[in-house]
Amino acid sequence: MFDVPNKYNYSEFKPSVKEYKIKPFDELDVKIYSNKGDKLIDIKGSANMQNQNALTYKVEFDGKVKLPTLGRIDISGLTVREAEEKLEKEYKKYFVDPFVVLRITNRRVIVFSAGSTKGQVVEMKNDNFTLIEALAEAGGISDFSKAYKIKLLRGDLNNPEVFLFKLRSVEDMKNANFLLNSNDIIYVEERARYGSKLLIEVAPYLTLFTTMLTLYALIR
Repeated sequence: MFDVPNKYNYSEFKPSVKEYKIKPFDELDVKIYSNKGDKLIDIKGSANMQNQNALTYKVEFDGKVKLPTLGRIDISGLTVREAEEKLEKEYKKYFVDPFVVLRITNRRVIVFSAGSTKGQVVEMKNDNFTLIEALAEAGGISDFSKAYKIKLLRGDLNNPEVFLFKLRSVEDMKNANFLLNSNDIIYVEERARYGSKLLIEVAPYLTLFTTMLTLYALIR
C-alpha cells in the first residue's frame, strides 16, 4: 500500500498549526447555557442536560451549521474559541449572558501500524494530537514494522501531501511530535518476511504429503 516511485520528493515539514479550524462536514457538540453558565443550567431552565448533551450538529458543505434559534450560521474557518465567541454574540439577541461550549466530535486519523495487515481509526482526543500519540493509541509499532519508514498522507487523496518520518533515534522524536490534522492517514511499512510467506505457500503441500505418507503407512 501507498508505494511511491524511487527518489520520491516527500513533502517538507512545516510549522504545525496549533489551533484547529472548523471545516465542512465536521460534527459539533454545542451546549448553550444562560447567565454565563451559572450552575450549567440550559437555556430552557432545566437541570436535566441529558438530551442537550446527546445532540450534535454537522457543518454543511458551505461551511454553515444549523443551530437552535439562530438557524444556519457561517462557522467554517474559525477556531473553537472564535466560534464560541461568535455564537455567544449571536445568542445575546435572545438570551441573557449566553455561555457556549463547543467541541468537535468526529476528528480522527487512520493508522496502519503493520503494513496493510492492521488498520485502525483513532479518535483525536485533544487539539494538539501528535504522530506519537496516534501510533500509541493504535498499539505501537510491532517488531515486524519499519520504524524508520512511516508515511503520512494528508489532504486530497487524488493529490496528497506525503511526509516521511523515522523513529530510530531520540533525535528523530523531534519530527515525531508533528501535529496531526483530521483525516490524516498514517502508514507504517512492514518488514519483508520471506520465510513466513514461503511457509504459508508450501504448508498445504506439506500437509498433503504428510497425509499421503500416513495413509501409505497404514495401508502397509
